[in-house]
Amino acid sequence: MSRIECFVPSMSGEDISVTVESFSRSEAFTGVTILSGVSLRTTETLRSIAEAVSEKFILIYTKDLPLEMGLFALDRILAVAEDTGADMLYADHYKTVTGADGATVRKKHPLIACQKGALRDDFDFGSVLVFRSSSFKRAVRAMDTDYEFGALYDLRLRMKNIVHINECLYTEIETDSRKSGEKQFDYVDPKNRNVQIEMEKVCTAHLKRIGAWLEPKFREPDINDFPQADFKVTASVVIPVFNRIRTVKDAVESALSQICDFPYNVIVVDNHSSDGTMELLEEMAAGNERLVHIVPARTDLGIGGCWNLAVHSEHCGEYAVQLDSDDVYSGTDTLQKIVDAFRQQKCAMVVGTYQMTDFQMNPIPPGVIDHREWTEDNGRNNALRINGLGAPRAFWTPLLRTINLPNTSYGEDYALGLRISREYRIGRIYDVLYCCRRWDGNSDAALDIDKVNANNQYKDRIRTWELEARIRMNRK
Repeated sequence: MSRIECFVPSMSGEDISVTVESFSRSEAFTGVTILSGVSLRTTETLRSIAEAVSEKFILIYTKDLPLEMGLFALDRILAVAEDTGADMLYADHYKTVTGADGATVRKKHPLIACQKGALRDDFDFGSVLVFRSSSFKRAVRAMDTDYEFGALYDLRLRMKNIVHINECLYTEIETDSRKSGEKQFDYVDPKNRNVQIEMEKVCTAHLKRIGAWLEPKFREPDINDFPQADFKVTASVVIPVFNRIRTVKDAVESALSQICDFPYNVIVVDNHSSDGTMELLEEMAAGNERLVHIVPARTDLGIGGCWNLAVHSEHCGEYAVQLDSDDVYSGTDTLQKIVDAFRQQKCAMVVGTYQMTDFQMNPIPPGVIDHREWTEDNGRNNALRINGLGAPRAFWTPLLRTINLPNTSYGEDYALGLRISREYRIGRIYDVLYCCRRWDGNSDAALDIDKVNANNQYKDRIRTWELEARIRMNRK
């Protein structure tokens, strides 16, 4: 019979007897080692676990709050481990949440499969991680860098066969009650900068091990490589919109107020709005020849599809610049700065910097999002670890017409950025160009767990495809 040894942190002084008792109900359980005053994120701690373990499997509980294992849960985990030959396992679970009225509610917390492109250091494995001891020891022995924050991330990237058990096998206490829209910018919060630098080192080392790392050599955009086009304007601001009557006027006026030394227009692709947005845009377009209002003939377009329609339009300029329908540019010089960056940095895509604000344009945490993790030498590699590239985004139209965006309404810009960065330089502007307004109408303000999982699974799939493409490119 396979047996398992458990390791539990004790940092906050919480009574962990409930957790220990929960493990002890399985005959496969042999004991708990309490990791007092140490962090599981350090390489030193993982080495101490590797030296101490004597059983075939290791369970690491990553929180120091009470945990309740399900009936025969450890036995189930070990059975799956033996059946699959897994190096690492994790499982769906329940979370208990205490409401404002003091009542406790238990909710299912499903997870997603860990695929090749699941390189995010914040991938949700839950708090119960199980490893085959031989695989754990081999991975720890191979670690040649001492990490303060990234050791667990390094460990799981070294696991070859990671198995997701899509059964609820334990109950943990929820400690983060923030909405999805409040969590999504954690990785670019300036206070987490030191952590992110270390996580980048871990991911870069992994990419080099598997042959997916790209050295900083880039193609320069050359108009002769693409079909000739007669661009009537230099730049177009592209705004896809659906039912944004409260915000679209601000966005369009922000775009039309740009002061530039070149001709530009604003292309709004109205995806069959039914809340008065369409009528408002028709009225605005009638009074301004620089505003192009397009209503697709098709009814199957996502945001990416709307972008493709705008970019392939005869009205589109040589540069296509993003503006979401509920955001605004920070000043009248944004478009000029972006086009100047294209010309000066010899790039095929430009990413700017934005300020988080509330609906009334007041700054809110985490403040300025500048994505300084993007560097000339390693930005396109680190892009495989993070979940976004920044805003506003702008593209060189001849290339964009060749690549196109996925016809989705989530991750389409990220997929495009990864594809462009595979060959071309992405330029950066660190001035605040854009105000990203957070309000209850944001599409990502408060997503349920199923939608969060679907979004993350799609981006992981995008990364998987890009990872495979880069490995093949390096083999040529």
